[in-house]
Amino acid sequence: MTTLSIEVRRADPRDARAIAAVHRSAWIAAYAGMIPHRPLVNMIERRREDWWRRAARGPSTVLVLDVAGKIAGYATIGLNRVRALKQEGEIYELYLLPEYQGIGLGSYLFRECRGILRELHMSGLVVWCLEDNEHAVTFYRAMGGMDVAEGMEDFGETSLKKLGFVWRD
Repeated sequence: MTTLSIEVRRADPRDARAIAAVHRSAWIAAYAGMIPHRPLVNMIERRREDWWRRAARGPSTVLVLDVAGKIAGYATIGLNRVRALKQEGEIYELYLLPEYQGIGLGSYLFRECRGILRELHMSGLVVWCLEDNEHAVTFYRAMGGMDVAEGMEDFGETSLKKLGFVWRD
């Protein structure tokens, strides 16, 4: 019998290439046709391997979902950036390779992020996602998030509505 190891751990600079690949695949799958092509490509190209290597060394917290030695997803977490919301923690990004979606790994990564924020004594959690990203909206609602805030995000000439989900402790 083979045991499959699944763990969430802090990213290491050596993970940068794999994180960049997850970022590219996940963002294309999530946003192609939603975010205009040129701004989407520009956003992806800014996050190449060297960017992720610096991020893994930097003050922000980058986590990876490691499935049997393969980076299948990542998340970035830290302090809530919107002072009008009382929650202290925020998940800035949470993405999986498309082939790892829909089998519970996103929920696992989310719960691990939330647990780490609690360990850091951050009360409550905020996550933002584009309103048109039905997959993300459904996911965050299923995870118990309440959409309590709205905003706009500009992508070149296009502005898209985003929703702020909160979890209270």
